[in-house]
Amino acid sequence: MDEMKLGVVESRFADIVWQNEPLSTKELVSLCEKELNWKRTTTYTVLKKLCERGIFQTESSTVTAKLSREEFYSIQSEKFVEETFEGSLPAFLAAFTSRKKLTQKEVSELRRLVDEYEVK
Repeated sequence: MDEMKLGVVESRFADIVWQNEPLSTKELVSLCEKELNWKRTTTYTVLKKLCERGIFQTESSTVTAKLSREEFYSIQSEKFVEETFEGSLPAFLAAFTSRKKLTQKEVSELRRLVDEYEVK
C-alpha cells in the first residue's frame, strides 16, 4: 500500500499536476517554485519518484497523469478497506459511523450509490 500513499507534500505536488496537466516540465518547475517554494531539483526528484510509482508519466518533457486523482484515491481507499477491515465495506461503514453521525444527505447519497450498483 505504501506505493499508493502520498505524504502531505507529495499530495500537494500531485494536485498541482492533476489540476494543470498536461504541462511541460518547465511549467511544473515554475509552479512548484511558486506554490511549494521548491528548487528545480526537488521538483524533478519528486516527479521521478511518482512516475516510478505509476502515478504520473513524462514524455517529451510533458507531464501527464497515468492515474486520475479519482482513480488514485479509489485505489488507495480499496487498499485501506482491504487491509484494515479484511475487505468488508459494511465493517468499514460500521466503524466510520460509530463516531460520526451521517447527515440525511449522506444517507441519501449512500442509498443512491447502492441502488445504482444493484442495477448494474
